[in-house]
Amino acid sequence: MTTAVVSSPAGTSPVAHRGILRQLMTDSAYVIVGFPLAIAGFVAVLVGLVLSAGLIVTGIGLPVMAGALLLARVFADLDRLAIGPVLRLPRVRPQYRTAEPGSGLFRRVIAIIGDSQSWLDAVHAVVKFALSIIAFVLTVVWWAGALGGITYWAYDWAIPRNPDEVDLNTLLGLGSGTGPRLLLYTAIGVFFLLILPIVVRGAALLQASFGKTMLTGVAEMRSKITTLEGQRRAAVSAEATALRRLERDIHDGPQQRLVRLAMDLGRLQQQFDHDPEAARRTIDEALTQTRETLDELRSLSRGIAPPILVDRGLPSALAALAGRGVIPIDLAIDPALGTPNGRLDPALESAAYFVVAESLTNVAKHSRAEICRIAVTREGEALRVEISDDGEGGAHVSKGHGLAGLADRVHAAGGRLTVTSPTGGPTLIQANLPI
Repeated sequence: MTTAVVSSPAGTSPVAHRGILRQLMTDSAYVIVGFPLAIAGFVAVLVGLVLSAGLIVTGIGLPVMAGALLLARVFADLDRLAIGPVLRLPRVRPQYRTAEPGSGLFRRVIAIIGDSQSWLDAVHAVVKFALSIIAFVLTVVWWAGALGGITYWAYDWAIPRNPDEVDLNTLLGLGSGTGPRLLLYTAIGVFFLLILPIVVRGAALLQASFGKTMLTGVAEMRSKITTLEGQRRAAVSAEATALRRLERDIHDGPQQRLVRLAMDLGRLQQQFDHDPEAARRTIDEALTQTRETLDELRSLSRGIAPPILVDRGLPSALAALAGRGVIPIDLAIDPALGTPNGRLDPALESAAYFVVAESLTNVAKHSRAEICRIAVTREGEALRVEISDDGEGGAHVSKGHGLAGLADRVHAAGGRLTVTSPTGGPTLIQANLPI
């Protein structure tokens, strides 16, 4: 396997400059365009809530309140779209509470009013107005200072001046006249321009971070809880599948051999006095049974926790696994994964090992393949495992098949398993495991 290391060139590249400029324009547009939207949202939501409070005794206060909350949702959705590029995050929209299909107007109104995220949207619309004022003023002042300062030389001549007026450059002791004045104001413009990305970024983050907390924080928390619950169920299912398989393998293998060994020893006890030659043959058979039982127990122990994986790491464990394959196996794995500094978390190593082990078992039993390829690479913050073969295909992760337990194991580790195996082949199994 050939690896390449690409180092970053010294200095700031044009790509970095374009990235700074693009982010500056994104942040500026978010703050400037967001200011009138914040005013509209503040007025609409606050007026609607106050009006609904005044009309609550008349019976139409609740529908008006629901309408105000729906308006808050609209402005919240607009802000969710806008904060994505600012915070460099994908859009997350919460699941709002809805009434049962076919419900009447009253139940639909109550569903809107009883939804906690709708009230967070309303609070966001009110509080964002104050934050947007601060962000808007900072952004406009710094843009005006930067552009006005660096172009001051172009319009200085058009500014009317009173003969008794004293310029700032004179007050600062920099001298009087056009030259010192142009130099001072141009320097101020350059200063504003240099710190413009920092100030605008801070103003945008002030507004966008609050929006993320109020508009997507609860949704992200619920999503994480759902993901963790799914991983827990997958882990339980994977362990249950592994235990059932281990129980079946022990019952079909070592247990049967031990039963036969017990019977052979019982027959041996009777043969000692009457037929020594037969006793000798029985002893040979018992020794053979013992060796085969030990071999099967070692094989089962490798399936539970292979010692080579614990001692020498993933590359050595997969090399040993590939060496026992029934067909030629082409293995490509980053050797750094076996070094002390490059080794992964034991649970992650175990998950990657079992992905390969179960896939090779599937290849040996069902694929009728002539060659198999295994690639294990580290890509950023993920470990990518790929197993491909030229067999007849048809593999899937349906319940009752070996790959189903493998999918649960990968999901329990926070990863994702993809099986591409059309009828007639080839088969490609991919697992992405977060590091």
